[in-house]
Amino acid sequence: MTVIAPQTAFFPPKLERDKNDILLVREVPWRDPLVAFTPFANDSVAALLHGDGADDMGRWSYMAVSPFSILNVDASMNTTVDGAPVSGDAFNVLNELLHHHAIASTQSPAPFCGGAVGFYGYELGRLVENLPDSRDGATNPAMVVGLYDVVMAFDHRDHKAWVMSSGFPETDLDRRVIRADTRAQWLIDQIENASPQAPTKTQSKWSADQERHDIEKSIQDTIEYIKAGDIFQANITQRYTATKPVGVTAWDLFSRLRTVVSSPFGAFIASTSDFHILSASPERFLKVTRCGKVESRPIKGTRPRHNDPTVDASLALELKNSEKDQAENLMICDLMRNDLSRVCETGSVVVPQRCSVETFTRVHHLVSVITGQLQRDKTAVDLLRACFPGGSVTGAPKVRAMEIIHDLEPVARGPYCGAIGWIGFDGAMDTSIVIRNLTVSGDQVIAQAGGGIVADSEPALEYEEGMVKIRPLLSVLDPTALT
Repeated sequence: MTVIAPQTAFFPPKLERDKNDILLVREVPWRDPLVAFTPFANDSVAALLHGDGADDMGRWSYMAVSPFSILNVDASMNTTVDGAPVSGDAFNVLNELLHHHAIASTQSPAPFCGGAVGFYGYELGRLVENLPDSRDGATNPAMVVGLYDVVMAFDHRDHKAWVMSSGFPETDLDRRVIRADTRAQWLIDQIENASPQAPTKTQSKWSADQERHDIEKSIQDTIEYIKAGDIFQANITQRYTATKPVGVTAWDLFSRLRTVVSSPFGAFIASTSDFHILSASPERFLKVTRCGKVESRPIKGTRPRHNDPTVDASLALELKNSEKDQAENLMICDLMRNDLSRVCETGSVVVPQRCSVETFTRVHHLVSVITGQLQRDKTAVDLLRACFPGGSVTGAPKVRAMEIIHDLEPVARGPYCGAIGWIGFDGAMDTSIVIRNLTVSGDQVIAQAGGGIVADSEPALEYEEGMVKIRPLLSVLDPTALT
């Protein structure tokens, strides 16, 4: 590995000629990630993974721009790499791409130093299980992942930043060294004069896909499936749409979203010139360290925040003591234990935290933590495939729950309830569940929210829980949504 100090352009002359050992690292002055990304806000394929800096989960932000390769899966599950059709399912293709560009980056200053960044839509579950086709004639991609040789990492805790470059896709050592240096300097030059954008006033009217009574009927139907023994739990969601105001960009909406909802797994994902995902997710899906340690943090159980500290504390305590919410969480915890066990070492999957209350900007949640040790012959992509889609946004048993979701929800979920995140060339990974998000498709803005339904759920209360989650999203275009 090669570490380059700031303002230095020197590579040791006796650098071992091993492609796995090249990583150029330059420390650069700290910048607010939301400012640094502005020169790339209109790129067709680019990503800002935006941590809120509130704790270890939100410590890091990453900017990934100008990918050297793009993996795309369309709505019909056809896979292309750089526009050329390829055979095999997308997870296997991604595995091969990452293997071809593997590096050993144990001295990287940040958990992520380059690799795959993008989104994995909910409908990719059809590649994993035998599930019905989508019903709504969707045309947006089901997955877009870029391979990035140059990234910028931001450490919110220590207020440090680095630009890192691997020199890919070059394979010749000398050419990789030159490309790594050139690309790092290019990114540094691009952000040098980045400046904050003026706030854009955004307002539009939302329209619900379904009336309240239709949503409550779907919830009641789910309860009947549970009573009949089909499932123990299913996640039922609702959707709102609006027209994006003229002159307002997806980046404008994301900037507004981050002022409304602070969360550890913010993300701005530009997948094409007119398809963007704006996420403020609180939920880690899957994390893998470079040495194969696995973590998942499923969320089930919600209460709203309150301005009165006494009332707010009582709501958190109510959630902590709720038998219904605990049961809902533990069902998904067991499902995730089973999914992790498919690719983790026997006996390594444990639950160090069960049903703890964690507090976010707008809500309290019950969160459990499941950990394990990845099998030596398995990769982060194997783990992603084994667990996809996440249990917290499907149900238990997973496949039957997804079949019921397909029958009860009128349109495909798209990116919502899928995953967003990075997978490093070094084998590490961190992904979030795509919740608390807006999807921008052309001039259409989509907001979605839902919750887990169990035997003792009450449709009216479940509807209101969904509204607690979705109102902050609606407020991005309609300030009255929170009043």
